[in-house]
Amino acid sequence: MREIQGHGVAMITPFKADGSIDFDAIPIIVNHLINGGVDFLVVLGTTAETATLTKLEKIELVEKIVEVNSDRLPLVLGLGGNNTQELLGMFDWFNLSSFTALLSVTPYYNKPNQEGLYQHFKTIANNSNLPVILYNVPSRTGVNITPETVLRLAEDFDNIVALKEASGDFQQAQTLIKLCPHNFSILSGDDEMSLPMILAGAKGVISVIGNAIPEQYSRIIKEGLSRNVDKAYLIQYQLLDLIRMIYFEGNPTGIKVLMETLGLCENNLRLPLIPSTKELTLELKEELKKVMHI
Repeated sequence: MREIQGHGVAMITPFKADGSIDFDAIPIIVNHLINGGVDFLVVLGTTAETATLTKLEKIELVEKIVEVNSDRLPLVLGLGGNNTQELLGMFDWFNLSSFTALLSVTPYYNKPNQEGLYQHFKTIANNSNLPVILYNVPSRTGVNITPETVLRLAEDFDNIVALKEASGDFQQAQTLIKLCPHNFSILSGDDEMSLPMILAGAKGVISVIGNAIPEQYSRIIKEGLSRNVDKAYLIQYQLLDLIRMIYFEGNPTGIKVLMETLGLCENNLRLPLIPSTKELTLELKEELKKVMHI
């Protein structure tokens, strides 16, 4: 397997003004990310507004990204849900041979306990021919997978290989890094916390900000992994305001402002998400100007 580490980007889905997917923008975005030094791409993650895509749109979007990527970077497919049996059926929607791993979020809304989470991911692992990356984001799902449950899954299933940790709890991140086997990767799911997590032992990040400024953010990750702490934090603090600002009115609301400003795609979202306010849009554009020379 091509190892999943370094700087991964959770790709946005570009939309036209009429709400349809802008397939013409996909090559522009993919090449922008590859030229920016990204290590792997994540397709159909939260940032892709996957919850608002139809089955056919998901299939067509995946096919287009696979085609454009042309095996240049490892691809990770987001495949999660809160109906375990229905999720298994989604494995047949895609040609998984082009993917390095699956990224599967903890079940949302129905709030399973830790044993329920274990059984859910056990079922996925037993039915997946690809390595599985767990995804913990309690602010969205309403449930936190504990380090002890992650360790149990890592030890019991060889094909559960990593965790995207986005709890926002640095103590939990350190506990995960301490407990989990060395060959199990902890990846940051929070752009602001990626560097401190990497310096604590995490192996990379799946970012949002990287959609717009992959080159600058990749430098943070590379310097962090090389333990060039001062260089990494110098760039981190230069980008920090922008990293925070893109989330002020939700995700991918902020990042799409930046991407339209850079000429990568139009700033269109699908309901229930709406474009950012004029005030935030202006602030984002001004802050983007400041960091483009970094």
